[in-house]
Amino acid sequence: MKEKILVVEDDPAALRLVSFTLESAGYEVIAAVNGFEGLRRAQEEQPDLLVLDLMLPGIDGYEICHRLRSNPPGPASRLPILMLTAKSREADRAAAEQVGADFYLSKPATPEEITTAVDTLISQRQEKHA
Repeated sequence: MKEKILVVEDDPAALRLVSFTLESAGYEVIAAVNGFEGLRRAQEEQPDLLVLDLMLPGIDGYEICHRLRSNPPGPASRLPILMLTAKSREADRAAAEQVGADFYLSKPATPEEITTAVDTLISQRQEKHA
């Protein structure tokens, strides 16, 4: 069974690139284009991993991450989260870590960097559940 990756990204070009990259690596990709849709789909779709932009319409990536992590114990609270964002300052990275992001990649990220980060997080998740 393919692992399901939820990509929350409001930039159509970035969404196409990330989706194509992950689908080419064998993942099933579902997408959301704003913060509210991303949060809802993360809770309803039960993806195996979340690729999350920080700057989104509605609610931002920090808030999505915070809400998922502060939910009662369940699948969404343990979801691996990869922040993929144009924000590259150390303060942004620290804030993402503080709200519970598992990995932080700055844009522009290469397809190889994205795939490596996702593969690593999926492997770590599988090891925890083995």
